[in-house]
Amino acid sequence: MAKSSNQKTKLLRLAQMLLHNTDEDHPLTVNDMIEALARYGVKAERKSIYDDLETLRTVGLDVQSRKGRSPGWFIGDRDFELPELKLLIDVVQSSRFLTQNKSDALIRKLENLASVHQARQLQRQVYVSGRVKVMNESIYYNVDKLHTALAARKAITFQYFDYDIHHKKVLRHGGRRYAVSPYGLIWNSENYYLVAFDHEHQDIRHYRVDKMISISVTAQPKQGEDLYPDFQLAQYDQRHFGMFAGEEMHVTLRGELSMLTVIWDRFGRDVIPVPDGEDHFTVILPVVLSPQFYGWLFGLNGKVELVGPQTAVDAYHAQLRTALGQ
Repeated sequence: MAKSSNQKTKLLRLAQMLLHNTDEDHPLTVNDMIEALARYGVKAERKSIYDDLETLRTVGLDVQSRKGRSPGWFIGDRDFELPELKLLIDVVQSSRFLTQNKSDALIRKLENLASVHQARQLQRQVYVSGRVKVMNESIYYNVDKLHTALAARKAITFQYFDYDIHHKKVLRHGGRRYAVSPYGLIWNSENYYLVAFDHEHQDIRHYRVDKMISISVTAQPKQGEDLYPDFQLAQYDQRHFGMFAGEEMHVTLRGELSMLTVIWDRFGRDVIPVPDGEDHFTVILPVVLSPQFYGWLFGLNGKVELVGPQTAVDAYHAQLRTALGQ
């Protein structure tokens, strides 16, 4: 058979067709494939289709066949199984640090990893109610720049802003550029934060990535390692409740044994509790005192109590009196 002008695209068209249109529940017959190829101006015979399917198998495509009531050919194993795609899509949709537009774009790309029939199931997964999204579309590209700076161990400069009542950006410090050395990224309280060494204040601080603009990766090397030689990103995350600043100190908590899992979930399995009677434990932890820490403690309904130092206990009770209007 003489080759048509589109014959060189035959194998690619066939692979696209199988990946896009087939799965275990939706096979295509050889006749279906011949008709579909014809719509692209590609002529094919049954024997050549069989040869092409075998070629696709040899390059790693899991082309399978089935006989019986619904015979045909389909793609079996894919890079991502359907439950994995559902999980990834829910994570994308529920992530506050991604705008709704960026979430939608990523979800469409994830849907392309499944067949068109499976994608319909994925579309039912994307409607997650009550999720507040950020307004700054540039965060997607900010994260990429920050990873570049982290990998190159370079300092960055940027501007930082808040929103006013009209959703307009208001630059902090009159638009003055911040100069920092990135130490890592943290996803905390459904937001993305950059943890960095601040060149002006000579200490470690954190910044909401979606509130950073005009990020520039400089040629200046990373600073601060002489002041923070043993800095641990995970420990910083554990101590800062809701990523709010405050006075850092070691506090003593006393709790019921049933609350050990809560402590370990928050502060890590390396925390070593000390038995205190038959039903309680005490533990000494480094935390940053903030309303968020006090709120977390209050939410444990008295099953874990702050017992020291006294300055922290007094501050906690003062926060409670303020909250209760006393």
